[in-house]
Amino acid sequence: MPSEPNHVLEFPGGYTRSTGPVIGRFLTELRAGRIVGVRTAARTVLVPPLEYDPATGEPTLPDFVEVGPAGTVHEWTWVEEPRKNHPLDRPFAWALIRLDGADTSLVHAVDAPVKAMRTGLRVWPRWRPDRVGSITDLECFVPEVTTIVANVRTEYTVTPGAALARYLDALRRDVFLAGRCPACESVYVPYRLSCPQCGSVIEEELEVGPSGTVTTFAINNLPDPRAPQVPFVSAYILLDGADTPIIALLSEIPAAQVAEGMRVRAVFEGGTVKWFAPEREA
Repeated sequence: MPSEPNHVLEFPGGYTRSTGPVIGRFLTELRAGRIVGVRTAARTVLVPPLEYDPATGEPTLPDFVEVGPAGTVHEWTWVEEPRKNHPLDRPFAWALIRLDGADTSLVHAVDAPVKAMRTGLRVWPRWRPDRVGSITDLECFVPEVTTIVANVRTEYTVTPGAALARYLDALRRDVFLAGRCPACESVYVPYRLSCPQCGSVIEEELEVGPSGTVTTFAINNLPDPRAPQVPFVSAYILLDGADTPIIALLSEIPAAQVAEGMRVRAVFEGGTVKWFAPEREA
């Protein structure tokens, strides 16, 4: 059985046609890095420009209007697997883009991740450096810049005051140091030199914990270098003998099993509190 013949239709040297005064002006402006439309008798602006008003059939006015360069996506469809002749070699969107100052939409490619695509997205053109007077001089459109990422890093040294220095020194001995107000008898941890409620000077020191009770907690799903895993729990823990809770990591238990009122005990490591863990019965 004979094989199917291969058919080819080709214009040697390419098919040449005149552009006319309207499309020719449009392509010339593209080569210069500008986008223009044409005005109709009804004063609407058509982009791309046309020689005749599609609504009335009347000739458009010899009145070219520069539009854009920015525009708004009105409709879009996603291309997951670009083909050979597509403008981009990675997933992109075909979109109807209403350029600022225009009353009709231009179909073109938008180079953006699918999660960024939406109706109403503001976009700007990305031009090819070697423009020749073709619609492909507009390589594609890209989303308007709405956020920037700034690398922020600063180095600093904290010098603890007298109260905090005593508290940290006690932690190195696996001890929570608190202070009792002589007037209202509230016990504060970390240790402090004055009562935040009545302003009395605190001189009495005492040890509290290391066990305590979870008063409230939060399950965190973002990584933290101090946490053992994600999700992890940060909790307010009222140490035995204290009247104010401290916040600390809670570990050695699945996050879903943490509950208010749970009894926990401090796990010390390296002169500080590594985290709290459920208190085990002796």
